[in-house]
Amino acid sequence: MSDRQPYKSDLSDERWALIEPVITAWKARHPSVSGHQGNYAMREIVNALIYQSRTGCQWDYLPHDLPPAGAVKYYFYKWRDDGTDQTIHDLLRWQVREKRGRLADPSLVVLDTQSLHAAAGVPADTTGRDANKKVPGRKRGLAVDVLGLVIAVVVMAASVQDNAVGIALLDKVVAGTEPGSVKKGLVDGGFKNAVQAHGARAGIEIETVRRNPGDTGFVPQAKRWVVEQVNGILMLHRRLVRDYEHRPASAESRVYWAISDRMSRTLTATSTPTWRGA
Repeated sequence: MSDRQPYKSDLSDERWALIEPVITAWKARHPSVSGHQGNYAMREIVNALIYQSRTGCQWDYLPHDLPPAGAVKYYFYKWRDDGTDQTIHDLLRWQVREKRGRLADPSLVVLDTQSLHAAAGVPADTTGRDANKKVPGRKRGLAVDVLGLVIAVVVMAASVQDNAVGIALLDKVVAGTEPGSVKKGLVDGGFKNAVQAHGARAGIEIETVRRNPGDTGFVPQAKRWVVEQVNGILMLHRRLVRDYEHRPASAESRVYWAISDRMSRTLTATSTPTWRGA
């Protein structure tokens, strides 16, 4: 650990130990041509990523006692593009599920979408307007298990229909789990027959959980409430309250890092500080 004063978002020794083997193996596979090991500790790079995720600051506003923005960007983009961020996330997810006495992959997933305003400067060709929710920006799709652990994430323009997001989520669920492990998916009324048909071709039964017409206000729906809880957890990370990322792939990576932060705390019995009192 460095000599600087710690931030609340910093990895503890126990949390770093959970992901350090993945990062060390990655470094071994990507040696510098000159043999130089780099000027910044990998733990500090991850600390900077989580700090930015939790506080929502711009790259150039990272504190001076963390690695500079250029170095942090380099690793964020590298790990986004080669899937290291998802590797870390999935390894933690498997550990959490094992700790809860469950198999590595779920048999049931819950799908949902959330439309987010895009920040100024986000390319217009990657955004759109959600005609139903009247939100200009992007649409984040999640597939989660009954524990509220993310199985897949998809980010598209908000103008994209939920069907297209649902189909992309199902494809990622199938690709990211053992064949035949996921047998059922729960969706709301925004997902139409195309998602059910696509699920059937993948061996996944899609059930629509409909809202009681007599309900007013927000009423949690059985089993589907867990994905709403995950959306709330993501809001603890200010970088995810809006979509600030130029590329949808970066927005997806932010979700993996946020949930990895949460799971590492779950595995080490560390509480998650909120920003509401700040």
